This record gives sequence, C-alpha cells and structure tokens, in this order.
Amino acid sequence: MASRSELEDWVQRWLDANRAAEAAGDWKPLAEFYTDDATYGWNIGPKEDVMCVNKNEIRDVALGLEMEGLENWVYEYQKVLIDDKQNEIVGFWKQIAHKSDGSSDEIYGIGGSWFRLNDQLLIEWQRDFFDFGHVQKAFMKLISSGDLTPTMQKRIERSLAGEKLPGYYPLGEAPVPIW
Repeated sequence: MASRSELEDWVQRWLDANRAAEAAGDWKPLAEFYTDDATYGWNIGPKEDVMCVNKNEIRDVALGLEMEGLENWVYEYQKVLIDDKQNEIVGFWKQIAHKSDGSSDEIYGIGGSWFRLNDQLLIEWQRDFFDFGHVQKAFMKLISSGDLTPTMQKRIERSLAGEKLPGYYPLGEAPVPIW
C-alpha cells in the first residue's frame, strides 16, 4: 500500500494534470495515470453504462471521444477524500461549461470520480458519478442558447440517430461491473 503522503502527492499530480488538460482542451495525456488493464466506467441514465477496458480504450474513448465537444468545460475538484488503507480516492467535482458570451453554466448536483490505485500509484479502476438528469437539462439549455460546440452537436446527432458508440453498453451488460 502507498503511504498517505504518496497518495496526497498523487492527488496533487492528478489535479495539476487535469487543469493542464482543461487548458489544452485535450484529456488524452491523462491516460498515463492508468495501468495497461485499467477500467473506467460510468452510468448515463436508465438505459446505458459506459465502460472502457484497458489504457488504450480509456485514452481513445473516455478521454478522447467522450471529451470531444467539451473543450470549453472544466471539472473543478471541490473536495478529495483519501483512503490510505485501500489505496482509494474519491474526488468531488463541479461540471462547468464556459459559454461563448463569457458566462458559464454549472451542472447542479454531485459529481465525482472514485479511483483505486495499485502499489505503483497507477489507476486500476475509476468510476464516475453525476446527476444524469441535471446533465441532460444543462445540455438542453446549451442547445437552446446556441452554446453547444459543433463537435458536441454532431455527437448528439449520432446518438439520436441510434449510432452505436464505442464503450456504450445496455444497462448491466458492461464487460466490468459499474457497481
């Protein structure tokens, strides 16, 4: 197990890397924090889960495709809890969209990430959680105000057209449990 100070250092590196990713609008470099066989998943409502299995899929899907169109978003961590007995960390964040007029919209509700690290301080698994209803409402507001990025508009159109998106599974059928 890692020491408390090692986990605290990891959290600071993770937060710094997230801020750099947000500034660049590119989250793919965060893949270096994961083991080769890591899993990263989240639920997106009453019908589907998303699950990425292995570092490459996490980079290409979770940190790549799923973040396309969110280049003007930030995920400000508000609180981080460290369990140094299990090498687990939970971070609570806000989802904030910066709009074209200079204002911003924050998604209401609790959002966060739950991580388990291995002894080399690499992420073995990550599970995100957020209030899907409030996310949906925020996206509807961005659509009606014209503040949805063209990339996100195309993603939504593909989804509405029934296109099978990589990493998406019917509820309960992901290759690894969401919990």
